[in-house]
Amino acid sequence: MLIVSYDISDDKIRTKFSKFLRMYGRRLQFSVYEIENSERILQNVHLEIKNNFEKLFTEADSVFIFDLKNNRVKRYGYALHEESNFIIF
Repeated sequence: MLIVSYDISDDKIRTKFSKFLRMYGRRLQFSVYEIENSERILQNVHLEIKNNFEKLFTEADSVFIFDLKNNRVKRYGYALHEESNFIIF
């Protein structure tokens, strides 16, 4: 299971990103999605973000992907520079 949280400043990119996430999961809050699916689908989500969205993110944008199964966090945009660790319960 993945939890994706984002803060994207550009309305057009934010809408496109939200529609993309909606194809794979359900919205928990306005900018938080839960994606629970097969490993292949979860890998596809990561690849899609890396290949199609990462280049669109600015220093004002942050995307966090919490991989609850493997207890890992992937960051995009400004979030890459975040040094803090997360504790996932």
